[in-house]
Amino acid sequence: MKSMMLAVSLFAALLISWGAQAQDRYVEPPPVQVSPDLSAPWVMQLRRKPVRAQPRAHQAGQYRSYQRARNARAHITARRDYQARRQQTFEAMQNARNGEQTQQPQQVAYAPRLSERSWRMNDPKWLPQIVDYKTKRAPGSIIVDTEQRFLYLVMKGGKAKRYGVGVGKEGFGWTGTEKVSRKREWPDWRPPAEMIAREKANGRILPVHMKGGPANPLGARALYLGTTLYRIHGTNAPHTIGRAVSSGCIRMRNEDVIDLYNRVPVGATVVVK
Repeated sequence: MKSMMLAVSLFAALLISWGAQAQDRYVEPPPVQVSPDLSAPWVMQLRRKPVRAQPRAHQAGQYRSYQRARNARAHITARRDYQARRQQTFEAMQNARNGEQTQQPQQVAYAPRLSERSWRMNDPKWLPQIVDYKTKRAPGSIIVDTEQRFLYLVMKGGKAKRYGVGVGKEGFGWTGTEKVSRKREWPDWRPPAEMIAREKANGRILPVHMKGGPANPLGARALYLGTTLYRIHGTNAPHTIGRAVSSGCIRMRNEDVIDLYNRVPVGATVVVK
């Protein structure tokens, strides 16, 4: 009997203690409560209602989002400034050609890396288009007019698909007839020894070998011409289309050289005049 009464007393004591602890959750916490996260700012721990510190991963994610937004705004601002200065330079060149006097334009000091989609052609004549073209060459032949800086892919019915190209600079131009000996997607670049030496004398160091990719000067595709060192290839500098800037190769926009690559087989005739 005594043991039963002792058990009942213990149970009642535990019940009362549990009830007291259960009521503690409704008691207002003290004004100072230390956060279990030691990285939380100590001022935040003095609030009447303790603020749970955010995990480090969440804070890092918020910081990265802020950095991306800030970099995007800075890039847009810099690109607008660059385009404004470029337009000023272009207008000054046009006025100079027309014999008009103008103020010296500011030098373009910033040249952001723009993708092919964001880059805009100054003159639409360099874009691909179907034109009338009379020639005795068979359809499928390629004719490069280095003076006008156009490449023509001969079609049936007196038509041709015309592309704007960049050609060899002064002293590096050439003419002749070759065959497409091979084709490569995203070709590697191995500058000739004489080119490396020539550029080194001008203070520019060229790599002995560069793997294919968006940074490669040969661009997305290359059509090799016979046994020569010349190629019809893409470029990572589309603003050079319509100019004489290369060491003898024929440059095309990456979109255009991909289109030509898909239309022209190995063995096609290429006439450079």
